[in-house]
Amino acid sequence: MGIYLPIAEISVNVFVLLAMGAAVGFLSGMFGVGGGFLITPLLIFYNIPPAIAVATGANQVIASSFSGALSHMKRGTLDFKLGGVLLAGGIVGSTGGVYVFAVLRRLGQLDLFISLLYVALLGTVGGLMLVESVNALRATRSGAAPVLKKSGQHNWIHRLPLKMRFRASKLFVSVIPVLGLGAGIGFLSSIMGVGGGFIMVPALIYLLKVPTNVVIGTSLFQIIFTSAYTTLVHATTN
Repeated sequence: MGIYLPIAEISVNVFVLLAMGAAVGFLSGMFGVGGGFLITPLLIFYNIPPAIAVATGANQVIASSFSGALSHMKRGTLDFKLGGVLLAGGIVGSTGGVYVFAVLRRLGQLDLFISLLYVALLGTVGGLMLVESVNALRATRSGAAPVLKKSGQHNWIHRLPLKMRFRASKLFVSVIPVLGLGAGIGFLSSIMGVGGGFIMVPALIYLLKVPTNVVIGTSLFQIIFTSAYTTLVHATTN
């Protein structure tokens, strides 16, 4: 069944859109990602103009993240304080990203920039995952014990000033890397239409040592409000 999208000026099959949303929602709840890194390129491949796909992807991420965050809140695996600090950085990053988005659109380079950014970002993430998988496979075949990172690693993060205690995550860490991470995710959200969970989740686990059971819900909480802000600003300025 086809429907016409007046803003995108294209007719699409509604069942294809429903399937995309269902798949992204499933991944969102399972892995703590908003799913924008999937829905936006899928929309672009489906011939939706990139500028519209970015804003639409950010909007869809809100709904898929909300249901997952609500579930984690009920289980008590959501750190509101940590999520709030991430959100503060995300708002700043989103504001800057929307400005860059508008400039690129005026210059006529937006579509190219979004495509190249997706190739670079997803290629880097995929490459890192491949390297880690190959190293783990080699260690298994050689019978060597897996190399575990010592807790002393990333001490430079814990030596930074402006420390804050996050009781739900059992952390006492500087707000500087937390704000920086949130700002980076907010920037990507406004430029690429992604929630940023596919970057935030591993960053919180490996850099800040946030407990795994708290990471997913906290990531989804931040994604909801960052994506909502991004959608609102895009709707009013672009």
